[in-house]
Amino acid sequence: MALYRFRITFEDYDDVIREIDVKSNQTFEDLHRAIHQSTGYNPDFSSSFYISNDQWTKGEEITYLPNQKRIDRGVSLMSNVKLLSFIDDPHQKFYYTFNFDRPFDFHVELMKIILDETPGTVYPAVIKSVGEAPKQFGNVFNPTVIPPTNEDFDFLNEMAFNPEDAEDFSEVTDTGVDELPEEKHAEEEEEDEFGNEFADDEGFDDEDRPHRGGGDDY
Repeated sequence: MALYRFRITFEDYDDVIREIDVKSNQTFEDLHRAIHQSTGYNPDFSSSFYISNDQWTKGEEITYLPNQKRIDRGVSLMSNVKLLSFIDDPHQKFYYTFNFDRPFDFHVELMKIILDETPGTVYPAVIKSVGEAPKQFGNVFNPTVIPPTNEDFDFLNEMAFNPEDAEDFSEVTDTGVDELPEEKHAEEEEEDEFGNEFADDEGFDDEDRPHRGGGDDY
């Protein structure tokens, strides 16, 4: 039975490379699972291979765990399609998307066709592994932890006050602090100057008061 040797690379991680030998009569699902045996990912997520050209343009789709739209379109299932059905080129390419919810995209390229199996080898077989695959769910959002709102805010501790500072602070902020003597004296002077300006008017008689008009003075 002929073997296909595929070179698999992440589209966004060029330094991570896997090479896998697969029997020509094995299925796309076998290749799908072999890829994630080599990456350490859980393979049981909706994914698809696409027949591709040299520019990695997506063509016919072959899927695993399809959603309803793919089922309605009649997309072929990986488990039902053998690799040899789509190998028309000695450097056949497949564009592969794993886990549509949090996708990783791969380039899968046929490197060579091997005519003889290696005795005792279980296929698919990972024959080369370069670089560590990124974490499967490394892009999950981690919200900032917010302290519970029902806890009292310890103002003095947050501001690094010691107990003596706390006492001084309470005295300054006490609304019952007596006014300073200088302040009282200033207020009394101000009242005498403006509030009691005409307080001695009763001591004037009519002759002492200045006249504001009248023709007899001229």
